Amino acid sequence: MGGVFVTATGTDIGKTFVSAGLVRHWRAAGQNVNALKPVVSGFDPDVAASSDSGVLLDALGQSVTPQEIERISPWRFSAPLSPDMAAQREGRRIDVDKLVSFCKSNIATHDGITLIEGVGGVMVPLDDERTVLDWMMLLQIPVVLVAGSYLGTISHTLTALDALLRWDIPIAALVISETEGSGVPLDDTVAAIARFAGRIEVIGVPRLPAGQTAHPAFGRIADAIEGIALRSDQ
Repeated sequence: MGGVFVTATGTDIGKTFVSAGLVRHWRAAGQNVNALKPVVSGFDPDVAASSDSGVLLDALGQSVTPQEIERISPWRFSAPLSPDMAAQREGRRIDVDKLVSFCKSNIATHDGITLIEGVGGVMVPLDDERTVLDWMMLLQIPVVLVAGSYLGTISHTLTALDALLRWDIPIAALVISETEGSGVPLDDTVAAIARFAGRIEVIGVPRLPAGQTAHPAFGRIADAIEGIALRSDQ
């Protein structure tokens, strides 16, 4: 089916939670799936298993080894900052062209679905000139936008959605990942955002009890991704 890119309205919103849920859903359905987290900030190799990369490898059923971390996350930085700032701290920079080539090569060589998890939000800088939005524009694969259900998320979500639509990014689904401790009901947030989302499907994903990884919402997201992929092939 090619690739899908998971982005968000900001950091610590639920990208990895949604990405891992999708990976497990596809695997349970017998599909061949790979997942990448090419750029990681705040990476600590001593706790790699709990990192975003480690969570994705666990969802893939693969061991969290240095080799596997390097395979799916070649751009890793220690500082918990935006990628451009974290890279500068280490005297490095992200070559966005190489980043895009890395993603395209993985999509082209994998016989199945390749999920690419972004970093931070839609407009997070990757270098001095380009952002995650540029990364998505260059890939031109379906995007899943993940938002939270906290107070204020409606404005943040519609702003991110507007940025994607202005640049003709193909949006497969808008996912509202329930924010832990939020006093705003998830269903109310989904309904409010859906009024402004046009034909884009808005899907709520609740917080899951410890140990539970499956939920029907992941199937709905997967169906939405397949639907937009099929339309783009026509």
